Amino acid sequence: MGCPKSFSISGGMGAALLSKPETIHDILTTLKRNLDIPVTCKIRLLKTPPDTVELARRIEKIGVSALAVHGRKVLDRPRDPAKWDEIADVVAALSIPVIANGDVFDYEDIQRIKDATGATSVMIARGALWNASVFSPHGKLPWEDVKREYVRKSILWDNDVKSTKHTLKEMIMHHSCLELPEGKAVIKSETLADISRLYGEEEYFQFVQKNRMLLNG
Repeated sequence: MGCPKSFSISGGMGAALLSKPETIHDILTTLKRNLDIPVTCKIRLLKTPPDTVELARRIEKIGVSALAVHGRKVLDRPRDPAKWDEIADVVAALSIPVIANGDVFDYEDIQRIKDATGATSVMIARGALWNASVFSPHGKLPWEDVKREYVRKSILWDNDVKSTKHTLKEMIMHHSCLELPEGKAVIKSETLADISRLYGEEEYFQFVQKNRMLLNG
């Protein structure tokens, strides 16, 4: 229930559910009734801190195992600072674990947001898309190295090409520009084979494909 993008809102999904507590209740109770694994959910901040706390308490009463809170409101933009203090209000009001989310771009930010909010743990979105080595206590690796390793992992795991392209575009938009030749080539790519050729991993792609066929008999 955190996505504020227009396709989610118009479809009654994501952040559109924040104003429908009865629907939230129905979804979460149905999940809990039919699953034997922990059920968690994620919300964004509402118009006022008391509104957010009230919704969080209602969700807690349903019996979820943890609640993730993104520190922005629906109309906030990514450039607007995340309101860690309002996440702290939710943490103080609940007894279940709260997962803090928003503006975590470096490893040091993980402890900073935990200290500022009292949250049990941290969720990273854009920071991880831009450079997955954000989780390393030794500092981030050069993004070009991370990008190449991501391409190899996508080949190895036969990742969905749309997902692979999305992550590559996020990296390129943040560190470079999609209008440069690399970005345009990623956009035009239709298969993992195209991606492998673009990044000089065609031999590795063929090796993985051959061995995958052998494993599949």
